[in-house]
Amino acid sequence: MINYIILMVLFQTLFLAVYDLFLQKETFFKWNRIYLLVTPILSFIIPLLRFESIQKSVPQEYIEYLPEVVINPQVYIEKSTSFETGFNVLPIIFYAGLTLFTVLFLVRLIKILKLIHTGKSIKKDDYTLIVLNKKQSAFSFFNYIFINNHLLEKQDLQIIQHELIHCKHRHTLDLLYFELLKIALWFNPMVYVYQKRITLLHEYISDAEVVKETDKAQYFNKLLAETFNVENISFINQFFKHSLIKKRIVMITKEKSQKMKQLKYLLIAPLLLGMMFYVSCVNDAQADFEEIENVLQKGEVNSEGKYFESKNGLKIFTGSYLAGKVVPFEEYTEKEKEIFNSFQNIKDRNVSYSIVIDSNGDRVQFIQTDSKYKANETIEIENGDEIAFSRIENVPVFPGCEGTEEELRACLQDEISAHVNANFNSEMAKGLGLETGVKKIFVMFKIDKDGNIAEVKSRAPHQSLADEAIRVIESLPKMIPGKQKGEAVGVKYSLPIVFNVEGRKQNVEKTKFNDLDSKVFPLIIFEGKEISKEEMQKIKPENIKSMEVLKGESAIEKYGDKGKDGIIIITKKQ
Repeated sequence: MINYIILMVLFQTLFLAVYDLFLQKETFFKWNRIYLLVTPILSFIIPLLRFESIQKSVPQEYIEYLPEVVINPQVYIEKSTSFETGFNVLPIIFYAGLTLFTVLFLVRLIKILKLIHTGKSIKKDDYTLIVLNKKQSAFSFFNYIFINNHLLEKQDLQIIQHELIHCKHRHTLDLLYFELLKIALWFNPMVYVYQKRITLLHEYISDAEVVKETDKAQYFNKLLAETFNVENISFINQFFKHSLIKKRIVMITKEKSQKMKQLKYLLIAPLLLGMMFYVSCVNDAQADFEEIENVLQKGEVNSEGKYFESKNGLKIFTGSYLAGKVVPFEEYTEKEKEIFNSFQNIKDRNVSYSIVIDSNGDRVQFIQTDSKYKANETIEIENGDEIAFSRIENVPVFPGCEGTEEELRACLQDEISAHVNANFNSEMAKGLGLETGVKKIFVMFKIDKDGNIAEVKSRAPHQSLADEAIRVIESLPKMIPGKQKGEAVGVKYSLPIVFNVEGRKQNVEKTKFNDLDSKVFPLIIFEGKEISKEEMQKIKPENIKSMEVLKGESAIEKYGDKGKDGIIIITKKQ
């Protein structure tokens, strides 16, 4: 939603820039009015548009996901099982502003209605005059023209004629339109600028009509000679407003613009194309991310995974694995990169995000919710050939690993996890100015057909952490390469690394952890046996090989009702 608002404000700024630079000084009042009324609507619609044909096509490849590596598991357990509730103040501020501006609008509207009800009225064919005794002013509201008694006695018909043009052109509707936008978008400064531009344009339109039937010099004198107490109401058309007099006089004296200058309106074409191209690349990624968040919060994912489809057609798969061709990060669209970064900033959640072309050929947002990997893992062949099978015949072998294919696969994962845990310097994060809490690093690498570690890339909250992750992965030993049909092949891997940044708040968080009610504390499994919270706290972090956190339905499926509050599975180093 925030991204949508930012785009809306940005587009309104661009529309106003075009108006101020190229259109405002021209005498095409009718077209300028249409421009000012339509462009705010376009700024609401364009961020919602999707043009798939504009998005670049992305190459496809295969990849295998590794379980998360948790650095200092004991601290991560405390962070992952903390059940603190946050208080979001933004909705309160928004609705407070909405209420305030609604009340102000109603107060001003009641003030106008009170003048209509209490003032002396003179009905004419096309309008009604409301005579004011106290206020020395002149303004219009729909078909009501409010005028001071002394002006009426002087038979100052030019003022009435001016206000009558406002009535005939229904300028009050324009002002009410922007008044409603101000209520809904009270925080958007561009709406106020729009209202000022349309108010000035209304005066240009009325002045242009009046001077057709009267002497310009006499009309100037009328504008300069009369001094009125202007009503402070933004949705009425006022004959006299000090801040607009100079601009009105300049426009009255201006020669009518040449028709050739109407070509300036064509400037909106490249502007619209640029906006549509931009939103096609970064189209409401935050909204898509929120859709995915909603799916995860529903807790409807079973062990085999499940497909969902969002309101805007976004295809989502949540589960522990998904067979298909995975799109590398470098080939993500801007929108997908934005969603990826949103997931990278998630705290206290054991999920990862990627784009997969599944077996049906659909581009799917793959939300990996479990670190246990099953049969349908996928690979990339070194020579680039795509293969339609779900499991490599012979997985790469870590030095010292023995056993069946399943055992070799598990051993590879465990050894990589142990290697990263032993060699990654998490202490370096303390001096990088990061906020306290759980952070994630995403590493991509390949075990090539010679068994060497290659093509290591990393994304992290800080470049120093990315470099450290690359250093650790590059230090992995040479392995026996994976094989398919007897031939050595290269296999790409994705590895999330999770660690905790401690700060001043750490002791407070630990206290909250220790004070948690046992009724809402997750089930703890250590070496296949259930243990208590107190027993878990006695485990030394250096003795922990790996840690897995299960939540929602996946936890209940595995351990029944005991897992309803989550499960922590701890594996001890041998």
